[in-house]
Amino acid sequence: MNVFITGSTGFLAGELAVLLSKRPQIRRLYCLVRANDEQKAWSRLQQVFQFHGDAFDTTKVIPVLGDLADSSLAEKLYRLKDLGEVDTVIHAAADTSFAPSSTENVERINIGGTQQILTWTQSLPNLETFVYVGTASICGTNLTHCNILEDQSPSTSAAHVVRYCYTKMVGEMSVTHAIPREKLLVVRPSIIMGDTRDWTPRSYVILWALAAVNTIRLIPSNPQAHLDIIPVDYTAEAIVELLFAKRNWTTYHISAGKQSSSTLEAILRAADDSADGRPPFKYVRHELLQQMKKWPKKLLPQSELLNPEYARYLDYWNTTFNGNGNLRMLVTAMGPYFRFMDLNQTFDNSRLLADTSIGTPPPAHEYVKKTTRHLNKIDLTAGALDP
Repeated sequence: MNVFITGSTGFLAGELAVLLSKRPQIRRLYCLVRANDEQKAWSRLQQVFQFHGDAFDTTKVIPVLGDLADSSLAEKLYRLKDLGEVDTVIHAAADTSFAPSSTENVERINIGGTQQILTWTQSLPNLETFVYVGTASICGTNLTHCNILEDQSPSTSAAHVVRYCYTKMVGEMSVTHAIPREKLLVVRPSIIMGDTRDWTPRSYVILWALAAVNTIRLIPSNPQAHLDIIPVDYTAEAIVELLFAKRNWTTYHISAGKQSSSTLEAILRAADDSADGRPPFKYVRHELLQQMKKWPKKLLPQSELLNPEYARYLDYWNTTFNGNGNLRMLVTAMGPYFRFMDLNQTFDNSRLLADTSIGTPPPAHEYVKKTTRHLNKIDLTAGALDP
């Protein structure tokens, strides 16, 4: 098997690249890498494997220079004759930013970049499998407080919390139109956060939100809402198992499902570090979010936040943020995350469990303790600027 993978220097696809490199069925693993020259591409790819001490076989794992933002990427890949032997394509790369300022790039990468990969893929003479790594969140905000099945999305009528989810929906629809059904595997992970292994995670994606909530302490969200969160190592292993499995469906949720979902309260209880003198977590109505955004600017003389029950939190904010605007930036950046929390969605994983031996993932509140010691390493300001 000769595999081409995008996103290999990223969070999930980095784990995928390492796992695939260990599979004897893989002859060559071509990794699309954004770099100025081949030496830099080799260096970036080597760092992926060195991060947790995995062997880097340069005869098997080969970087391919390319950028999903390049409108001529398909043509450039077509000129690389060695890629003509590729029979499996795994498109795992995406711009996952929630920031409104990133909308143009998110669309360029997640829609335009996907189209470039599809255009090139259709020229491959020996294509056997195209794997598209999407997201379960393409279901949007129309489906809430329920367990969602694969066949319930995508829907062009769906409303989305952030542009990222919309672009991943469009990308998936493009893939299903371009790739024959018998050659297609669509995997939709739910929320990927942290790692069950007791080491430094490859990325702090989503953990940033946990660190932000851990700092804010006053939370405008439902503590009992179900959160379908899975660790990155489980996600990568599930995708690899599906790749080699005898599959009965084209599309699979990789998710916690109802049985392994967590609640916000359970996760924060596991991650709580209030022993350092911070006030306890307090859950409030979502409507209070707008007042929380405006409070640092002293624009709320009649704010509900001035009620005595919130006095401890206002004092804590004054001490922690010292009126420097970081609180408002954090709360604003957390807005989409609070909305996702309140959707109360889980994603059915019965297809995955039927066609693989992966089993259910551990609930987030059980493994998150292993990663909470890293929360103080997260740059909250940088995360808020590009959530």
